[in-house]
Amino acid sequence: MKLLIFYTDKFSYKTSQKGLETADDLDIDDSIENSIVGFIQVEEKDEENGNYVETKLVKNLKWAARKNETNKIVLHSFNHLSNSSGTPEFTLELFNRVEDRLKKSEYETSQTPFGYFLDIDMQAPGKPLARIFKEF
Repeated sequence: MKLLIFYTDKFSYKTSQKGLETADDLDIDDSIENSIVGFIQVEEKDEENGNYVETKLVKNLKWAARKNETNKIVLHSFNHLSNSSGTPEFTLELFNRVEDRLKKSEYETSQTPFGYFLDIDMQAPGKPLARIFKEF
């Protein structure tokens, strides 16, 4: 798994076009302030280590949220950090489990529309720990 974390003062997105034909037809325009946004690349090898990568992902996102003094976390599937990709089914299942775990820990958690390319507008301050890269 590859994980690129941004702390954002504001993260806005709008559905643009489907990346997966099986994705539901959606027209979403949303904005979240004061949040951690995880750009997450699930890799093929992660399917063999599902529990491990799930736990590492949750811990890294919670750590970044604490360090940036926010309880808002956005999960965004971003298949541009590696040549290896997990299946869409596994990736979505993993995201749903991670979202459930974060919500149980009292984080306001959401996911960007899965299977879509998005128009993104991000305001990310230039401060320590506002941008973090992890690989596991």
